[in-house]
Amino acid sequence: MAFSQISYRDTWVEIDLSNIKYNIRKVKERFKQRMHVMAVVKADGYGHGAVKTAEAALEGGAEFLGVALLEEAIELREAGIKAPVLVLGRTKPEDAEIAVQHDISLTVFQRDWLIKTQNLLPAKKKLRIHMKVDTGMGRIGIHTHDELVSFLKELSQIESIHLEGVFTHFATADEKDKSYFTKQYTRFIDMLEVIQSQFSDIPYIHCGNSATGLRYPDQCFNMFRFGISLYGLTPSAEIVDELPFQLKEAFSLHSRLVQVKKLSEGESISYGATYTTEAEEWIGTVPIGYADGWYRYHSSAGGYVLIDGDKAPIIGRICMDQMMIKLPRELPVGEKVTMIGTQKQSSITVLDAAQRLQTITYEIPCMISKRVPRIYKNNNNNFPSQPEI
Repeated sequence: MAFSQISYRDTWVEIDLSNIKYNIRKVKERFKQRMHVMAVVKADGYGHGAVKTAEAALEGGAEFLGVALLEEAIELREAGIKAPVLVLGRTKPEDAEIAVQHDISLTVFQRDWLIKTQNLLPAKKKLRIHMKVDTGMGRIGIHTHDELVSFLKELSQIESIHLEGVFTHFATADEKDKSYFTKQYTRFIDMLEVIQSQFSDIPYIHCGNSATGLRYPDQCFNMFRFGISLYGLTPSAEIVDELPFQLKEAFSLHSRLVQVKKLSEGESISYGATYTTEAEEWIGTVPIGYADGWYRYHSSAGGYVLIDGDKAPIIGRICMDQMMIKLPRELPVGEKVTMIGTQKQSSITVLDAAQRLQTITYEIPCMISKRVPRIYKNNNNNFPSQPEI
């Protein structure tokens, strides 16, 4: 394994970019209609690394990129990425000029925003926007018919703003019960009819997140936002049996033993002395802790790791920078330890870790902090992450 020259750690994340490309190619096969795939790389690519993930996604067939913040979009531009980028969250009116300068599309859903922004835009350049409608998520977006009519009337009078897209977001697309999904979809159709009565030529219409695209490909219009499953992760455990193909996880987390010791019966481990040996035991110390995003609950919830292909339980409380494991036998310092990933015939998935923490797959890679270096693999060729500035 080739490590970055700026990393001195025995703990690292591996990102398999070829799996990201595979997931995009497979999901594109689901659509019978012409589909523009937006790879969502917000939150630093869900903890995978936004720039490398975006590059791989574009190589795999994505045409558009989605982020949450204007800063995230600018990061992609500064890395040399020229593909269309949409900021999915709200951007302040006074920052719209920055978006125009960097050729970035913005999400807009407030009439007042349009009024404030039109006088702030540079001459002879148009701002591209995607109108967000709230069909039942209750987060951001135009919610009522009156709001929609007022917004459209204002927008129709502004030549410097171009309506590039319209979209909504589903709250329950990853649940078995389809009733609320159907309610939201119907609302979107109704609002879309009003919008298209005034703006008939809208390039992109999108409502599909990962769960929607995987389960209901015929209800995604002409753009699909590929988020969590871009990285090979299921949107929820509830729909694992409905996935049309096996997703390939891109994320794995590893470390190495930094000390091995034999403790006699009655010795306690870590803060609070919550674990005490019941016989002679081989104990290994692993340099990862809650400051890395490997939270203390992993130990109290029965967490384990893989080492030499065997399961080894996490014992005692996880510290800020280190944790201890009970080894199956004496093993050498430097032995590889896997928190998420595969060793021999055994695997620990991101879903396994999420269920242990009683959370969702989205949180696990996002939890792992940037002080854990990302090592990228692509077609079995490894290359290190770029230094953080």
